[in-house]
Amino acid sequence: MKLVYFAWVRERVGRPEETVTPPAEVATVGDLIGWLKGRGEEYAYAFEKDGVVRAAIDKVHAKPDAAIAGAREIAFFPPMTGG
Repeated sequence: MKLVYFAWVRERVGRPEETVTPPAEVATVGDLIGWLKGRGEEYAYAFEKDGVVRAAIDKVHAKPDAAIAGAREIAFFPPMTGG
């Protein structure tokens, strides 16, 4: 699946996007974030505060318990404010 990073998440991870194949036990957005944290310091830094980074699965906002099976793209971004 393709992962896309926006704003300071991208800066901390050090890349705008990547393609990954997470292990079978990674079933939700929260699981994916946990798995990413273990991939290196840059990921641990980007996702250091639980619940801060938001996610979208195939361009639809998703909560941490959302299933990722069949997802083509998962985007990660910081909280947004309206205006």
